Amino acid sequence: MAKVSMVEREKKRQRLVKRYAAKRAKLKAIARNPDLPMEERFKAQLKLAELPRNSSATRLHNRCELTGRPRAYYRKLRMSRIMLRELASRGQIPGMVKSSW
Repeated sequence: MAKVSMVEREKKRQRLVKRYAAKRAKLKAIARNPDLPMEERFKAQLKLAELPRNSSATRLHNRCELTGRPRAYYRKLRMSRIMLRELASRGQIPGMVKSSW
């Protein structure tokens, strides 16, 4: 089980990314548009730099929904390999059975 503070920090980052997504996209589009004057592009870049660092989507890290574990994460199931195996062994994931041969 991950530290509660790390899980909460990640949730806070997710909220910030969601809140600033439209504003970041707009400023990035302005900054990358070669048809606009250089001064306007530079101002957009400065405004982008003023936004909180944690509002960038690259700062997010995938974590298990159940335990908060940051490693061995399956994106499709949104959980770690350990919880996947445990839930599958209990029969709580439909269609998934433990292999034996």
